[in-house]
Amino acid sequence: MAIPFNNEELKEAVAKVIEEVRPMLQMDGGDIKLIDVDKPTVFVQLQGGCVGCSSAGATLKYGVEKALREKIHPELVVMNVPHGYEDKLDELMKYAGI
Repeated sequence: MAIPFNNEELKEAVAKVIEEVRPMLQMDGGDIKLIDVDKPTVFVQLQGGCVGCSSAGATLKYGVEKALREKIHPELVVMNVPHGYEDKLDELMKYAGI
């Protein structure tokens, strides 16, 4: 099933959902920043207390990705962008096998 949005439309929808989950992360001293969207991948960057947290992977998978899949499209995938790699998304996608 193809995602029925172009990347820009998808990015707008994703940004709204990110704003909805952001308070959950901020309660624990963390934050999240939307870097880009290249469907089906949503690139985000965990920040603050989320960096290096042992629960960061679960937060992305069962918090952020789950919300995006439920509210926008079931095939979306979330990838955390390490600090310093914001302009190397192609490299990250190759490394992840996307």
